[in-house]
Amino acid sequence: MNYDKTVSEMLNVDGALAAAIVDFSSGMLLAGGGSAAIDLEIAAAGNTEVMRAKMKTMQMLGLKDSIEDILITLGKQYHLLRPLTRHDGLFLYSVLDRSKSNLALARRSLVDAENNMK
Repeated sequence: MNYDKTVSEMLNVDGALAAAIVDFSSGMLLAGGGSAAIDLEIAAAGNTEVMRAKMKTMQMLGLKDSIEDILITLGKQYHLLRPLTRHDGLFLYSVLDRSKSNLALARRSLVDAENNMK
């Protein structure tokens, strides 16, 4: 699987600052890139905890559903996490400049990136 190609595709979205593919069973960064001053290793590990916490909460609540994406809204950035349905245990992570990005298009780009993963 060409993770670098997927990251490159994610970075082509308006306002994209950083992008990564993360294994949330280990918290390990599989691929990442971008121009943001973000330590993607730390971000991968930290966002793994977010993903695990949400999945655990859904299980405790007995929710028979799946996460499409998780949005974290900061003052100047959006952070999007999208678990991959066809690649169990992985999620896409995208950091966007809030003033330059279109959230709907960014969410759509993650769907497209997942669909294009080979």
